[in-house]
Amino acid sequence: MASTLSPLKPIERPLALGEQVYHKLRASIRDGLIAGGQPLQEVQLAEQLGVSRTPVREALRRLSSEGLLASDGRSFIVPELTLDDVNDIYEIRSLVEPAAIRHVARFTTSAEVRRPLDEALQAATRAHEQGDADAFRGANIRFRAAWLALVPNPRLVHIIEQYADHMQRIRRLTLDDYATRKIVLHGLGRLAAALATGDGELAAAAMLEHLGQARVAFIHAVGLDTPRTAAARP
Repeated sequence: MASTLSPLKPIERPLALGEQVYHKLRASIRDGLIAGGQPLQEVQLAEQLGVSRTPVREALRRLSSEGLLASDGRSFIVPELTLDDVNDIYEIRSLVEPAAIRHVARFTTSAEVRRPLDEALQAATRAHEQGDADAFRGANIRFRAAWLALVPNPRLVHIIEQYADHMQRIRRLTLDDYATRKIVLHGLGRLAAALATGDGELAAAAMLEHLGQARVAFIHAVGLDTPRTAAARP
C-alpha cells in the first residue's frame, strides 16, 4: 500500500508587482515624501520605479479609492488636508476608538501586558524633552499599536487602521510643534493611567478627551483654524 503523502506547505510567493508599487507609494505619501498637491503621472512613476505603467495604474487607483489620492482627470495628486478632512477623520475616530479601548482595559491591569504601552510612553516623554519629533512620532505609533494589539474585535481594528495613513500624514505635519507634542503626550499619559486601573469607562473617556484635544491642536498647528481655510462646505 502506497504511503500517504504528508501535507505540503503552500509555496510562498513574492508580492505581485502592483502590490509592491502600492506599498511603495503609500509609504511615500504617509511619510510625507510626496507633498500635497504634487501631481503623480503614470509614465513618470513607472520610469522612476522601473516598472511598466500597468502596476502603477493599479496602485494609483487603489490609493485613490482609499482617499489617499485624488484624480484631476489627467493625473493623481495627494490632496491637501482641509479642515473638513481633519474633522471627518476625528469624528470617525471619536466614534470607534473609545469603544475599542474600553474592551482593552480589562487586560491591562497586568504590568506585563502594559509593558509595551509604558515603554512607548517613556520613549515619547524622552523624545519630547529632547525635542526629537521623529522619535516622538515613532513612540506615538508604538503606543497606538500596543493598545490596538489588545483589541479583541479584529473587525473594529480594521476600521481603525483604515485611517492610519491619513493620521500619519497629520502627525508628519504637526508633531514638529512643541505645544502639539505636549498635548499629545499628556493624552497618552492619561490613557496609560486609565488602562492601569482596568476601568473601561475611564479609558474610553480618556480616549475621547485625548482625541478632542489632539484635533484642536492639530488644526491650530497647520493653520486650518484661519477664516480662509475654515470656510463651510459648499
